[in-house]
Parts: sequence; structure tokens; C-alpha cells
Amino acid sequence: MELLTDTICAIATPVGEAGIGIIRLSGPQALDVARKIFSHKDPGLHLQSHTLHHGWIVDPDANEPIDEVLLSFMAAPRTYTGEDVVEINCHSGYAVLNRVLGLVIGSGARLAQPGEFTRRAFLNGRIDLSQAEAVIDTIRTRSEQGLLLANRHLRGDFRQLVENWLEILEQAQSRLDALLDFCEDIPEETAREPHLYDSLLEALAVGVKQPLRAALNRFEEGRVLREGLTFVLVGKPNVGKSSMLNALLGKERAIVTALPGTTRDVIEDTLLLGGVQVRVFDTAGIRAEPDEIESRGIEMTIRSLTQADVALWLLDHGRPISEEDQSVYEAIAKKPCVVLLNKSDLPPAFPAQSLNERFPGLGPALSLSAINPSDIEGLKARLAHSYVRTPVNNCGSQIVPNTRQKECLECALDSILTAEALLRSNSYGELISFELGSARQHLEAIVGRAHDVELLDRIFLQFCVGK
Repeated sequence: MELLTDTICAIATPVGEAGIGIIRLSGPQALDVARKIFSHKDPGLHLQSHTLHHGWIVDPDANEPIDEVLLSFMAAPRTYTGEDVVEINCHSGYAVLNRVLGLVIGSGARLAQPGEFTRRAFLNGRIDLSQAEAVIDTIRTRSEQGLLLANRHLRGDFRQLVENWLEILEQAQSRLDALLDFCEDIPEETAREPHLYDSLLEALAVGVKQPLRAALNRFEEGRVLREGLTFVLVGKPNVGKSSMLNALLGKERAIVTALPGTTRDVIEDTLLLGGVQVRVFDTAGIRAEPDEIESRGIEMTIRSLTQADVALWLLDHGRPISEEDQSVYEAIAKKPCVVLLNKSDLPPAFPAQSLNERFPGLGPALSLSAINPSDIEGLKARLAHSYVRTPVNNCGSQIVPNTRQKECLECALDSILTAEALLRSNSYGELISFELGSARQHLEAIVGRAHDVELLDRIFLQFCVGK
């Protein structure tokens, strides 16, 4: 509990040249520390809670002003951490922020650990663990849809859902335990009443199992909203991969020349597609007899494919199909793929219908030109429809677990399924009650009712120091 009795501080904004930088303090001595270095513009004015105060940060030893600031004091418990909080809004810059931080530490605060402000908010009961994880999702997300998903968790929607499941499980377990308490006074066959077991089965199925499964089924789609998608441009040399990357991004990101094999490394950039962040990789062309440098590039192409959600396979419609195209097909055989017949402005060298004969299972190809803006917009619309619309629609107003929460839900579901099997077999109530209790423990871990120090360390060490 030592972490809750001292006062911590940190720079809460990125350090660098900017208009405003914030230094945050939290703990019982936050106001006392601030008073040692803050000189109010109106010396006789009381530092009222939840109010901005204009003044100067002054070095108490040298009695010299450091920076003109706005200081806000927020008295517990109506603060982010549930403790007294002070925020010093000063000018941003390496020198001024570090000088003010040094004065704060010299006046009695200590430097916060990563995520310690949010950790204190959790330990003080201001937020549950799912909300704490939503804080880091809010900070990290780069897409609109990921932000909407994080905000639903941040406002406590997931906690409310889990608490509803816990209430149903607690009621079911209480009914079983009550029956067990009086089992010595009634016949054994009555102690395992079919009517009671049937009602418990229905309550578990409708109230917990079905919505829990629905949340698990949304996990992969939620990953798309949180983390975004990864597209990899592949094809033999000189089919227009770099031109396609530049066209998708709307800027000159990759060097484009008429010479084959210009791209030797993997080039990456991002764009928004339907409110979801998409990472696009331009890769080295796959050819049958590459030189040493090209071989290294092709190895990186294959590695990028293993990490990709979708392969965008470019074929030059103005050149005949070759063995190099066969090599590309073999490399992407197990990956979701969109076939792009590039250079549609040139006379076609083969009929598009012949692709499925040569490369089975590809599906229809899209004919386009990387230099035609309307073709690029059509491609973006198709990609958004195929890979973004479904996750957005299915997760638009729903709760979606992260990886840790998914594992807890899976364990809880296993216990519920075991309890259901025991209920159907008219088994002993003690066994059923044990499985229901196990399910409760896994659900409680989601919101942090049951936690350990190692788990909290893993979660909060992902945060920056100022959060």
C-alpha cells in the first residue's frame, strides 16, 4: 500500500516544442508540494478546488521565476486518481518541463512509474480493470472506429455487462447452495430437483452463455477496429506495386521508375479506410532468379505476407502470365487475396477469365490503372466493403473483448458448459456450484475483483509515465 501513501509526479504531455506542457501530481501532499514552488498572481487568493490559478513557478532556493503557468488543484475524491491532484500547465519544451519537474521532485514528490496514475485510479475504485485497459486503447488508437470502441469500454459498458452475468451466476449458485444446506432434511432424489435444474439451465443459457459467446465471436472483428488491417502489395517486378502504394496513399511514398526491381526493401505507410487504420506494405517483386539483394527483399516480402490480413496481388494486364506470377500465387495461396489487373490503360495481353483456370480459387479480379484516380477510389470502396464494413457493423454498438479479456471469457464459458452438462445429467449440486464459482472468478478477473500484482504490472507497464 506504499504506492497509495506517497505523492507522485510526471510530465503528462509529450516533451518537445509546443504551446503547453502539463506536469501532474497525485497524492496526499500534492497541494503542499505545489505551494512550495507556486507563486500566485494574487498572493492572498485561496487555491480553490477545480479552479485554474494564474501565477509563476519559482525556484525556492534561488528565488528566481522559472515559468508563467496556470495551476489547477483538484481535491479528492472528484479526481482522476481519487486522490488530491495538481496539474501545472506551463510552456512546453525540454528545458522548462524538466526544470519544473525537478523542482516538484525536490519539494517532496517522487517520479511516477509507468501507468501509476491510472493504477491508483483502479486501486482507489475510480475505475475497474476493463476501464483501465480502455485508457491505453484510447491513447493508442489511430482510427475513429477504434476510438468509439475504446470509449464504450471507458464509460463502463463492459463492466455493466460482466456485472449482469455475475449477478445471474450468483443467483444460480445461491439457489443451489440453499438446496444443499437442507439436503439432509429431504430425500436425495428431491435434493436434485429436475424443475430447479431446468430453470437454472435456461437462466444460464439465455442470461450468460449466449451473450458471452456473442462477445467472443466479435473478438477478431474488434481486433480490426483496435489494431487496424494490414495489406501487402505483392507481384513480380515492374507490375506497378510502388505506383499503387503512392496512389492509395495520395502521396509520393515510394520511388517509381521504369526499371524492374526498384523496390528492394519493404516500404510501409498508413491510411484510413472507412474509419479504420490500414497499414499498406510495398514489397520487393518476386522473380524466379533474383540476385543477392533481391533475394533478401523477397525474404522480407514473404515475412510481411505472414503478418498480413490481405494480399493485394498485382498483375500487369499488358504482359503475359509468366512463371514469376506462378511463384507469387504459391506464396499467397493461404492468404485472403484481392487480384488487381493493373495497367488497364494498355491493351490486355490475356483474358481476365483465364486467371481462374491458371490460378484456381482466386475469385474475380479487378481491372484498374494505378494512374487513374477514379479506379483507385473504386478499389478503396471495394476494400472497405469487403474488409471494414462487416467489423464496423457487427461491433458498431457492441462490447468487444481484448486478448486478456477474451481468455477470461473463454475460461468462464468452459466452466458454464461444464455446469450445464452436470445439470443435464442431474449431477450433485456441489459439483455444479463449484463450476459456477469458477466461472464467476474468471469474470471477476475482467473487471479486477480478482487480481494479482503481476497482472497489474503487465497491464500498467504498457502505459506512459504520465498516465
